[in-house]
Formats: sequence, structure tokens, C-alpha cells
Amino acid sequence: MSPSPSTVHSLRRVFMQAFVVHDITEPLVSFDDFAPTSQVRELMEEGHYEVVGIRQRGRIEGYMEIDDVSDGTCGDFMKPFDDSQVILSAAPLPELVLRLRDQRRLFVSTFGRVGGIVSRSDLDKPPVRMWLFGMVTLIEMRFGRLIEQYCPGESWREFLSASRVEKAEKLLLERDRRNQSVTLLDCLQLSDKSQIVARSPTLRGLTRFESRRQVEQTAKMLEKLRNNLAHCQTITTGDWEAILILSENLDNVLDGPPGLHEDAS
Repeated sequence: MSPSPSTVHSLRRVFMQAFVVHDITEPLVSFDDFAPTSQVRELMEEGHYEVVGIRQRGRIEGYMEIDDVSDGTCGDFMKPFDDSQVILSAAPLPELVLRLRDQRRLFVSTFGRVGGIVSRSDLDKPPVRMWLFGMVTLIEMRFGRLIEQYCPGESWREFLSASRVEKAEKLLLERDRRNQSVTLLDCLQLSDKSQIVARSPTLRGLTRFESRRQVEQTAKMLEKLRNNLAHCQTITTGDWEAILILSENLDNVLDGPPGLHEDAS
């Protein structure tokens, strides 16, 4: 079961336009080019700034890194911005993540002028966390729809252990008691649905995964990411690979089958 064209359009708008670089950008602290480095370095150390902007005639025209500073004025150590170091404030989050893969930070441009800065640590902020959580949820929904369509009559049971099925049955009883209209499939966890897809050659063949191991490894990373998101744990270190996978495969998640790109492992 695939989403309708209108649903896909809405999802694309949400994931590509609702969350952008501007939402997590920090202002770029800046100093005049004639400011003495002795004073500026002290301020940088106090504020824990690794880099600051340098103003010429009131406009930020370059930057200075604390490791390069010695005696003189800020203008003596100013470096011009390179296009590879700058990202638009309106750029979508997937573009930001992929740009940060090989760079520690990026300068943020608005209306053609640099005025902000963003680093990998900023990906721990609420807008990014909401975006990632939504992506993982969408993948789980696609797995569920695939299983529902190609494993009629709960034939998917054969791919799970008896204990996992029993756990889902207990949850179904509880949700029935609360008058929630759900099926047994709805009571499976992401790990359960991933196992079904991984162990079923038919289902796996409908995704972009090439092996059972690939499905299991990717699903494990995504589940760990979602758990850390749900429990407000940092995600920019141990979950970096999962974040890259989601950013690289946004189009596949929104438009294609529920599997990710074959290089996802």
C-alpha cells in the first residue's frame, strides 16, 4: 500500500520545507577588523568561541579561528569565506547533515550575507530531533503497510519467535481493553517488523535492501536513534551514521518502497 500522490506531496513539504537550517542557527559573534587580537582572544576563550566573524565597514566579510590568533589586529588574521563553507539559512536539514559530514561547521547566509554559524552539535536541537523522529516513524509505517499487503491472514507470524508474538498479543488485549481499534500487526515493535522484512525473501525483495543482515543492521541503528530521541539523549555522536542514512535517503523514504538505499549498511 503506497501513499497517495497528495500524501507524498504533503510529506515532502513537511520534511523538506518545515525544518530548515535557520531553525538551529546560532548568531556569529563578530568583531571589527581593527580590534586588537589580545582583547578578542580573551573574549573568545571566555565565550568558548572557536571562530568569530570579522567585520569590515560594519559588515561581516570573513572569519578568524582562535588557533590562528597571535599579536596584531583581527584583520591580520581574517580569512575570507569560501563557498564550500557557507550554507543558505533556507536550506533543508538533509542538505545540512550531508554538508556537515566532512566539515566541523558551516557559516549561514541570509539574503547574501553571512550572519550565523551551525555545527554538528546543533543537530541535537528540537527541530532536528522532531524531523528525525518523524522519518523513523514513517519508515516503520511503510514496513507495516508492506507486511499487511503481502502477508495476509497474519502469515507474518512464521518470521517471529513465539515470545515476540505473545508480547504483541498481550499488548493487543490491553489496547482492546482501552477500546482502541487496532490489529495484532499494529502491536508489533519496529524491531519485529524489521525482522519480518529481513527474514521474508518476498518482502525483502520489495525493498532496496540486498540481504537480511543489511535490514537488521539498519533497523538496529534506526531503533537506537529513535530511543535516544524519545529519551532526550544526545544523538550527534553514537547515532551519526543513522542520521546520515536518513538524510541520504529522504527521497527513497518519501517516494519509494520502505527500504533504504542498498548502501545503507
